[in-house]
Amino acid sequence: MKFTAKSEKPAAVKAGCVVLGVYERRKLSEAASQFDKTTRGLLTGLLKEGDMDGKCGQTLLLHHPHGARCERVLLVGCGKKNEFNATRYRDAVASAADVVNRSGASDAISYLPGLELRGRDTYWKVRQLVEVSIAVLYKPDELKSKKDKISRPLRRIAANVDSNDAEIAHKALNDGEAIAAGIQLARTLGDLPGNICTPTYLAEQARTLAAGHKQIKVSVLDKAAMKKLGMGALLSVARGSEEPARLISLEYHGGREGAKPVVLVGKGVTFDSGGISIKPSSAMDEMKYDMCGAASVLGTLKACAEMKLPLNVVGVIPATENLPSGNASKPGDIVTSMSGQTIEVLNTDAEGRLILCDALSYCEKFDPEVVVDIATLTGACVIALGSHAAGLLSNDDKLAEELLNAGTTAADRAWHMPLWEEYQQQLDSNFADMANIGGREAGTITAACFLSRYAKDYRWAHLDIAGVAWKQGKNKGATGRPVALLTQFLLDRCGNSR
Repeated sequence: MKFTAKSEKPAAVKAGCVVLGVYERRKLSEAASQFDKTTRGLLTGLLKEGDMDGKCGQTLLLHHPHGARCERVLLVGCGKKNEFNATRYRDAVASAADVVNRSGASDAISYLPGLELRGRDTYWKVRQLVEVSIAVLYKPDELKSKKDKISRPLRRIAANVDSNDAEIAHKALNDGEAIAAGIQLARTLGDLPGNICTPTYLAEQARTLAAGHKQIKVSVLDKAAMKKLGMGALLSVARGSEEPARLISLEYHGGREGAKPVVLVGKGVTFDSGGISIKPSSAMDEMKYDMCGAASVLGTLKACAEMKLPLNVVGVIPATENLPSGNASKPGDIVTSMSGQTIEVLNTDAEGRLILCDALSYCEKFDPEVVVDIATLTGACVIALGSHAAGLLSNDDKLAEELLNAGTTAADRAWHMPLWEEYQQQLDSNFADMANIGGREAGTITAACFLSRYAKDYRWAHLDIAGVAWKQGKNKGATGRPVALLTQFLLDRCGNSR
């Protein structure tokens, strides 16, 4: 897909399709009014006849509009003008991309970035046009012998902007394409089955990413190296699988030499059966998505490198399977983490925190500015927040605020949850320094409490993405979240140095 920016009148532009917004109660947007005037009331006439009201989700496709140079015009409903917001803008962009792609038009020019949107500038609207359009057109058909092909797919989209905004639009297009590429990598990895996307495969993907970007270098630790470092918690999870575990590190050097890096830690359980504490069989196939935290780290590093961000970033990915076998960890086992703290494993399905705790200890070697871990960690987070927001917990309120703001800007939101000392006692064990679960109450919080014990020496935040990393049902598939949030977080940290 190719994206460009233009500044042309809607009825004068020669294109496969012109996309215009219509508000509820048949109110034309400014660009639609210009089009209507040039075509002598074509649009107002159709709207008066009841073809469309302008409600959110409505679309109306017209062919060969008289008085215009385009082959088609697509009207997209935006809802009530005074209620038009970022979510409705993204919905309108998504509807437009889907309809135009199926219309037979190979190119389109969108006037949606010209819509008034409180608190959002041209950069944001153009970048979202790119990110959302690419997301809508993504197909998880890599392993199908026969692809679901459209005979004449959409290949080019132009964003119409004011001529004075051409430079900022160009920047938005470049950033949007980089972020979309990162999201697409995360989605592609997430959608792969566990028999292909193994810990070894993730390590290969990290090496492939580094091969394409000279700012990135990769190291991969095997079982022997992890054992030497004392990573007993991580290796205890890997015991039940014949697939060897890997600890993957990617170092992106875009900032000044010696500057402390932002470290991103992604949970990489490439398939999670629950181990001896085996999960119910229903929907267990979706446990291939338990490596979406790892996928988001790879996607964010890809976006970071393609935008050439002027900062240092490290990605750490503990990767393993969690399977039952005669050699698997058992409930009641006690393991020793890299930090020296001992853990009573009361539930082998609470494995994510076991691999993350050793990864968090490993992060200390990078002398991090901040550390953010990303994990499909708890079903409790899905119950608490559903599929709309990731859970956010942190030992530093300023860091949490940065992530929250980045999520709001990127339309990839998180919600701040408490990490109070009172919850820590739920992890008490009679036989070890701590248990790996804290009971039914506050499961998301106690999981973060567990991780916080390994992040005391630096500023740290935890993103529980169990509810947002993939969609269930008919449109099952990885979402690529929270690549957009993480990339925006890094962009914000660059400030005016870009």
